[in-house]
Amino acid sequence: MPRMLRRTPVTTLLLIAIAAGYVLQVFGGDALTEAGANYGPAIHAGQYWRLVTSMFLHGGLLHLGLNAWALFQLGSLLELLMGSPRMLLIYFLSGIAGSLASATFTQAPSVGASGAIFGLLGALIAFLLRRRGALTPQGKSILMQLVGWAVINVFFGFPTPGIDNSAHLGGGAAGLLLGFVLPEPRRSLPAPGPPGLGYEGEYNGPV
Repeated sequence: MPRMLRRTPVTTLLLIAIAAGYVLQVFGGDALTEAGANYGPAIHAGQYWRLVTSMFLHGGLLHLGLNAWALFQLGSLLELLMGSPRMLLIYFLSGIAGSLASATFTQAPSVGASGAIFGLLGALIAFLLRRRGALTPQGKSILMQLVGWAVINVFFGFPTPGIDNSAHLGGGAAGLLLGFVLPEPRRSLPAPGPPGLGYEGEYNGPV
């Protein structure tokens, strides 16, 4: 944990935050979940905090576990590539965009960090596309895996009850845009894995 906190502090703190949010749900019951869930009519009535609080609530332990795993995988990589401030900005702006999309197109209340996580996925795809001419075969493989993962999740999300594809698409679109427009950090970034996974150039990280 200390090493992870040093290398990817924002990802670590976000994982702690969503876990703490679920613990509060367990002890606070349905009233807490209802007060923080993303819900269109409530947001239109001025309860804008729901756009953010819903990102830290989940519909069950499995929901939390899947989102925590995805946040760990995608958030750690993006934070190492783009730096902690940019990763945090992408997470929150994508999450809010996903919440707005869900509130607009979904009638039922919703919770979960998936809009923000799809934003991280979109930003990673954009990051690699910006360097597509210099990607190694391993980097191209990672890019295709990320695109495939996004397509499969959205495709199976439409017919599956309880999956908020509006949040996924809204968050993913915001993350993709941010990944294209945000400038890269000028400092040297640490490589999270063995060398040689990156594209050929100054950076030798996992792309």
